[in-house]
Amino acid sequence: MGAKPTFFTLKTKLALLFLVLALVPLGLIGTYAIRTTERIIVDLVLRQLENAAVDRAGLLERWLSERRADMQVIAGTALVVSLDPLQMAPYLHRIQEKYGVYKVLSVTDAEGALVYSTHSAPPAAGAAPGDVVGPAPQNLHMSGIAYLPEEEESTFQIVAPIHHDGTVIGAVYGTVGTRKIIDSILNISLGATGECYLVDKDGTFLVHKEPYRIMKENIAQSETFKNIFALSDRKQTYLDYRGVAVLGRFQQVVGTDWFLVVEQDRDEAFSSVNTLRRYLYGTVLLCISSAFLLTWVIARHVIRPIRTLARSADRLADAGDKPALPPTDTARRDEIGILCRAFENMALKVRQRQDSLEQEVTLKEAELKETDLTLRQIKLIAERSEKFAAIGRLGAALAHEIRTPLTSIKLFLESVQAEIGISAEYEEDYTVAMGQIKRIEAAVNRLLDFTKPQDLVVVPIAVDRLVAEVAFMVRPMANKQDCTLEVRAAEALPPIVGDKRFLEEALVNLLINSLEAMTEEGAGRITISAALDPSPDDRHRRPRVRIDVIDNGEGIRDDHMPLLFEPFFTTKSSGTGLGLPLVHHTVKRHGGQIEVSHRNDGPGTVFSIYLPAGAHGANGFGV
Repeated sequence: MGAKPTFFTLKTKLALLFLVLALVPLGLIGTYAIRTTERIIVDLVLRQLENAAVDRAGLLERWLSERRADMQVIAGTALVVSLDPLQMAPYLHRIQEKYGVYKVLSVTDAEGALVYSTHSAPPAAGAAPGDVVGPAPQNLHMSGIAYLPEEEESTFQIVAPIHHDGTVIGAVYGTVGTRKIIDSILNISLGATGECYLVDKDGTFLVHKEPYRIMKENIAQSETFKNIFALSDRKQTYLDYRGVAVLGRFQQVVGTDWFLVVEQDRDEAFSSVNTLRRYLYGTVLLCISSAFLLTWVIARHVIRPIRTLARSADRLADAGDKPALPPTDTARRDEIGILCRAFENMALKVRQRQDSLEQEVTLKEAELKETDLTLRQIKLIAERSEKFAAIGRLGAALAHEIRTPLTSIKLFLESVQAEIGISAEYEEDYTVAMGQIKRIEAAVNRLLDFTKPQDLVVVPIAVDRLVAEVAFMVRPMANKQDCTLEVRAAEALPPIVGDKRFLEEALVNLLINSLEAMTEEGAGRITISAALDPSPDDRHRRPRVRIDVIDNGEGIRDDHMPLLFEPFFTTKSSGTGLGLPLVHHTVKRHGGQIEVSHRNDGPGTVFSIYLPAGAHGANGFGV
């Protein structure tokens, strides 16, 4: 700690490091950014100029093609071929009014004599490119552009020969005004200095935003003209006819000696680069100033407190486990202040940690004793839960024993009411009895819903007798609904092995569901059939007995089919959604399979139960 500070202190190193890390990357990135921006701007501007030149040249080419096609159509019209002024006059005037671009339409014979002209006075021969001059040409011809100062409009002439039986008998002269197409060519959006103009092969202005230059000035001595006809080494930036540095692109108009020029001043295009360069220089100066300011801030607020903490650490090491420290800058609210306060409290925290560990050991011992007491209580609760489970199993067994005879009693009473009738004096007693039976039935069902299913008591079962007994139990309810219940059982069916009580409940559930699906009184029909299924089951390769419950009710929606055997799914307002899941569970426990489908011969539903046939032990069932 007694060594004198050298030049390469932390303060100096941080200042130099900041300057190097800030200025060098900034300079490299700035230089690269400026050059890249210049290149991007040049490419972007040239691409825009190229697109504008191609677009405007294409527009002019299409317009010229349309005018040539117009003249050929006019020359081929029968009214014009007739060379009769009375016949062609209305037609030529109508063409002139419709298109609005033809200043004069004239027709001459083969020797060049004027037949008819839409101009009020016949044109004199030879002065301007709109006049009729000489005999009729053999092919379509277009003259150069002439500027008419009095009309402030450029014009040119298209001449189309008139053929009759393969012989040229005359010509149609169309003097075309360019005001409409020129306005669209000059209308270009390329900043404040962007412009578009048209010159011929000699560099003479044919079209320009300043009309006084047309046909009077040219660009033959400018770099623009040299770039147009240069085969290679075309400059990206050059001086135009005004002596201003510009970026430009050129496009020749197909079928003519005209060249379309699109240019923009370089200063305007590179204005963003100049702004970026000024920002870069300002940023460099700011970084240099920031480096010196940062050096002073680091020296005052970082390095001096670090040296103070170093001296304090030495004194703490000499003081052993004493918590007292020399004064440090703990009043600061930044990270240095946090470090000073943390360092000052370090010794006290060590002693407090030791005291805390002793307290934790004592607390853990108390927690272990409390945990032991809790385990004993949990053990008592588990024993009590086991007793409750046993009571639940007993209740489930009792509920199973009550529900089947209760259902038979309920069906019997309903059949007595329907077939024999109840006298008025017993009507109230009958109502009370039925209400109590339904109440007991609901309580039994709720009990079964919350208890574990009983183990199966398997015995050989005759399928035809099982189907007949189930039909006997449900028939009174069917008769009450005027529903026909038909039983079909094939002869010599092999027996099945299972719990008869569970299978009866499953079939009764399916039949009751079918009865509830009937929508019309007296039109319902339910068929329960049993037959030997020819296809064996996949798991045991044994023959199977198939039991079908078929109704002609309203049927089941397709989107409900996959959800039928899900617990608590129901479409009935008073249903619980547990009937079909219990049927499915019963069939699975008997090693069987249940399927549901629509009837093929009309509305209704088919529930098919497949059960293994033949004598086999209870181990063959799934649990």
